[in-house]
Amino acid sequence: MTDTSKLLEELNDRSREVFRRVVEGYLDFGGPVGSRTLTRSMSEKVSAATIRNVMQDLEYMGLLDSPHVSAGRIPTQQGLRMFVDGLLEVGELDAGDRQKIDASMGANERDMGPLLDRIGSALSGLTAGASLVLAPKHEAPIKHIDFVSLSPDRALAVLVFADGHVENRVFHPPTGQTPSSLREAANFLNAIAEGRTLSELRERFAAEIKKRRQELNDLARDLVENGLAIWENEGETYERLIVRGRANLLGVEQEAEDLERIRNLFDDLERKRDIAEFLELTDEGEGVRIFIGSENKLFSLSGSSLVVSPYMNADRKIIGAVGVIGPTRLNYGRIVPIVDYTAQLVGRVVSDRG
Repeated sequence: MTDTSKLLEELNDRSREVFRRVVEGYLDFGGPVGSRTLTRSMSEKVSAATIRNVMQDLEYMGLLDSPHVSAGRIPTQQGLRMFVDGLLEVGELDAGDRQKIDASMGANERDMGPLLDRIGSALSGLTAGASLVLAPKHEAPIKHIDFVSLSPDRALAVLVFADGHVENRVFHPPTGQTPSSLREAANFLNAIAEGRTLSELRERFAAEIKKRRQELNDLARDLVENGLAIWENEGETYERLIVRGRANLLGVEQEAEDLERIRNLFDDLERKRDIAEFLELTDEGEGVRIFIGSENKLFSLSGSSLVVSPYMNADRKIIGAVGVIGPTRLNYGRIVPIVDYTAQLVGRVVSDRG
């Protein structure tokens, strides 16, 4: 039994109702809930003084906090966790929300990139938060690799897979690249790449570079290493993180300090800091997980919450995740079924498209 479960069991019916109504009021309106407000909604007729005494007890237990003297109460992070674990009522997915998510699937296209972009936009639009979609790496065998010079400090790496999927990524090549070094680098990779997936190519790559160092000049070797590195993301299972709807978090009226925290959150997301860590947590089981504030290092400074669910391929292997980021006063009861349905739908689409 968790600590929050034990706390919940310690509450009598009146304390539990006061706590629940404070949290629900905070989630609905975003501000403190006072004792006089609760006297009008309690199931039994009690005085404001009695409710204040209950609130003080809940505050002593670490479940509520009073942001200002003589103000109402708001839930603490521990209080929100207890509410989510023990009192949250998750509704059915709204038909309108379902229709908008389904519409984001679009045509039966092979490229998952545009599809995942649309899903991210749909999620952020529906929830008025920021969406997070983690895309799986493409693991089909490689057919051909090429390097194209764009400028003295920019080059394009083109990867063609055996299933027809094509990826183009810009990278910074070593100084002094020449048309011959580009051709030499591409020829070297194509000689060892065909029929191998990227993960298999990485294993072969280091051995071949060591073995054929004399055949490959330094410039071409650096091109190969830099070009392959943009796909490699060493140690990561996932290809890219799609974040949509940052304006939803930055656009609301907030203190300058809060806005700076949210900007730092997005900077961290774009650098993929700690992404693998919270995805390992989603690996612990199927279904939706809720991380509140400092429960995850990535969101501790911004004070944000994350509602996230993994999606799986046809082999029931977790290959990515979809989620919604927002303030701790998210409408969890509505967002949980949205994230759950979206993750299941993405999983089916990924499985159907191989």
